[in-house]
Amino acid sequence: MDYLKTIVPSQLIAERGANLVVMNPGSANVRIGLAQEQTPFDVPQFIAHHMRGIEKESKLKYLDQILNSQITPSQHLEREKAYDTIASLLKIPFLDEEVVNNTFPRKTVRVDGCKPQSNKDDLTFTWTNVKNRTLAADVENLVTEGVKDEPSVQAEGADGGDSNIDEYKFRESICGEEALKISPEEPYSVRRPIRRGHFNVSQHYPLQQVLEDLHAIWDWVLNEKLHIPQAERNMYSAILVVPETFDSREIKEMLSIILRDLRFSTAVVHQESLAAAFGNGLSTACIVNMGAQVTSIMCVEDGVAVPTTGVTLPFGGEDISRCLLWIQRHHQTWPSIYTDPLGKPVDIVMLNKLKETNCQIQEGEIDAIAIVRSYEEGVPAGAHKTKLTALNVPPMGLFYPLLLVPEAYPAPPRTWFHDCEDMLEDIWHMDYPKDGVYVGPNGGASMWDNYQVLPTRLKKEDNVGLAEAISKSILSTGRIDLQRKLFCSILLVGGVAKTTGLVPAVEERVLHAIPSNEAIDTVEVLPSRSDPTSLSWKGGAILAMLDFGREAWIHREDWIRNGIHIGSGRKYRDSFFLQAQVMCYMNL
Repeated sequence: MDYLKTIVPSQLIAERGANLVVMNPGSANVRIGLAQEQTPFDVPQFIAHHMRGIEKESKLKYLDQILNSQITPSQHLEREKAYDTIASLLKIPFLDEEVVNNTFPRKTVRVDGCKPQSNKDDLTFTWTNVKNRTLAADVENLVTEGVKDEPSVQAEGADGGDSNIDEYKFRESICGEEALKISPEEPYSVRRPIRRGHFNVSQHYPLQQVLEDLHAIWDWVLNEKLHIPQAERNMYSAILVVPETFDSREIKEMLSIILRDLRFSTAVVHQESLAAAFGNGLSTACIVNMGAQVTSIMCVEDGVAVPTTGVTLPFGGEDISRCLLWIQRHHQTWPSIYTDPLGKPVDIVMLNKLKETNCQIQEGEIDAIAIVRSYEEGVPAGAHKTKLTALNVPPMGLFYPLLLVPEAYPAPPRTWFHDCEDMLEDIWHMDYPKDGVYVGPNGGASMWDNYQVLPTRLKKEDNVGLAEAISKSILSTGRIDLQRKLFCSILLVGGVAKTTGLVPAVEERVLHAIPSNEAIDTVEVLPSRSDPTSLSWKGGAILAMLDFGREAWIHREDWIRNGIHIGSGRKYRDSFFLQAQVMCYMNL
């Protein structure tokens, strides 16, 4: 502690952060970076594989088993009712009222070659180059040595007579943003290993393939972005910051990837909510993490996550983006183009950018002139200038989730999630059931000695809005003094937290969601000290740099040889001492 009082924060970061890699995987992106850096690399967690053989003639395929790509009549009716409820609150015309008033479709203009002024990334668009150029002589040498590969596609105009003529072959796999920008005409299969806060395991996407894809994406980021080759990773340690939605076995599988496959020397696990609190210099707060596909809520008291307060909502930023598309189509403002965010990855990228640039929460009619891009088969990528309307309605779906209508997927086989050992629990101090088996996955939430009840998974609330979920989470603590403190210490994390006007909307609606018999009259959302998207990543870096004892760190040899056993003492456990270290650092 004396050392912490005398050291300069920049010196501490330089000394202890140079060999610490912080990894924070989510449903859409993974944030990876060195702890000494201010921000991580934020990479789309997608991978595209080249389809061989019979599938070679196929076109781009998005591998995800969707049950309902179209909403049911009852869902459509509920969505329209939710829209009208929101319209009344925002003082804008109702849904049918606007349709009646707009007899003719709104005009849209194709503006190929026009340079929109909103986003520099949108000035030009090019499809990902899916082929690598190689020398024919090099390919011949590889075949001679016994390395069998797919026949290469020869460059146009080559007759095969010159051994040095360039040849082109498909890239075997493509990761990150490039995977999302592959032309629909290319023979690739696009996959996302994590979906809705869990591994994307299904009949068509087995667990082993999910793990291999995660390893490939993370390995690519480490090599291409951080420039840390596998041969040097034994000199680095990894911090895995996990969302609360993950089950125990999912955390273990990710640890195996980090230690066994990526070959880090040691690793430690931190909860995303706790890391977010420390990243913002807080010891007590209600953490609301609004990601791409899941919104999770967890309360933290004195540096300890309270597991009974965990709530997860099955919607996030991508659902708001798809809602934006539905509203524009209903109001006839969307160009006459084929846009499919569930089947074309590049379309959800475009919709996300439109949402981030134009959507906000405030009263009155909100319109904006925007450039809508089209990516259709057989037609060059185009741009269409149009007037988007009702831009304050989609983000209100956070409070009225019937507006969002998330797509449905088949549930993964739950039997493989059952695990008698939780990476985030002190289960060697627990009282076990009489049969001697404890099925412990609880969505990643921690359990502490002073809680006498066995935790359950994070409570999933399908039709509960954000305000009601926050109120329910805080009130479940059961202590009026803590409740008052938490209602005044709400922290919004994740990409959706950057929505203009969201903070006052949360404060107002959470206050109204508190039952009248509760003696609470103040709600406050605390400002984020840094980018809400990377706040949990930053908190994981701070926790790792200040964990001088490293008692909870797992060594690669131990993990490969034995895994983690009950009583080994090598599970991550929060402590008041560690929290005091962090708070001392934040006050320097």
